[in-house]
Amino acid sequence: MKRPLANTLAYALFAAAVAATGFGLKNPYYFQVLTFIGINTLLAVSLNLLTGYAGQISLGHAAFFGIGAYASGIFSTHFGISPWLSGPAALVLAGIVAYLVGLPTLKLTGYYLAMGTLGFGMIVSVILNNWSAVTGGSSGLYGIKGLTILGVNLSQGRNGFFLIWLLVIATFFLCGRLVDSRVGRALRAIHYSEQAARSVGVDTAGVKLSVFVLSAVIAALAGVFFAHSVGFISPGSFNFLMSVRLVAMVVIGGMASIWGALLGASLLTILPELLQAVAEYEMATYGLILILVMIFFPEGLVMGIRSAYEHARNVGKRAHPEP
Repeated sequence: MKRPLANTLAYALFAAAVAATGFGLKNPYYFQVLTFIGINTLLAVSLNLLTGYAGQISLGHAAFFGIGAYASGIFSTHFGISPWLSGPAALVLAGIVAYLVGLPTLKLTGYYLAMGTLGFGMIVSVILNNWSAVTGGSSGLYGIKGLTILGVNLSQGRNGFFLIWLLVIATFFLCGRLVDSRVGRALRAIHYSEQAARSVGVDTAGVKLSVFVLSAVIAALAGVFFAHSVGFISPGSFNFLMSVRLVAMVVIGGMASIWGALLGASLLTILPELLQAVAEYEMATYGLILILVMIFFPEGLVMGIRSAYEHARNVGKRAHPEP
């Protein structure tokens, strides 16, 4: 009972921190940055489910982010569908695409799976760039409507901040329940040894496909909010570089750690804001950070900080033993 209670307390404190931040801040720029952190947190959590827990490497995860954004944007701008309907339709489409892609792709393992997902991401990028009559091509898709209720815009400013972080908290809760369930144990078993998991009766193909679809739908959810928050999308936001960023967020925050996804997304969203003067060295910066993290915190920052705390605590106990 201790772990569920601790998780509930963590979610409550997290929600309280979000509420305090939302009501305390007034600068629109801070709301914009925090909103993007929320979007990237959804993306990092979705990839962490697939890579961190199930051990399935994906280098094309930004494609599902793009499918969610473009599908909802196209339904809204070209067909005049309400964003509250185009968004769910985009999630369904992303889930169907993930199912069709996952059926053959997830039969691959290791580097071959990484190359397969990379190829899928490149195909989506080519479609977004060249299907200009629908997607707007390299010029992008303009005029995407915001999420509004009774004339109140819920996708920008303070309202957008609260909406995206409400989605983050809900996703954290659902993913937390998932990884602590029988399915979560099956995912970890597949991560460590797929053959061993299969030998004890785990439907490895079904579990991998299910988490792949769920991961894609969460990424598409981030894309839907992104499209209706910004009002303009272009293929450059969903390319290979974005997939690399997502992998970096997961690795830096910590594999198989939901809270690590939050830390990794926060760091790699704020970092470009601090390094705008040297933006051309962005990839090199990500590479250097990954190298340093893998050397000093191979399990990610969250587990590294926790291990350092436990080590310091044990040292303190040995230095000052109880009478």
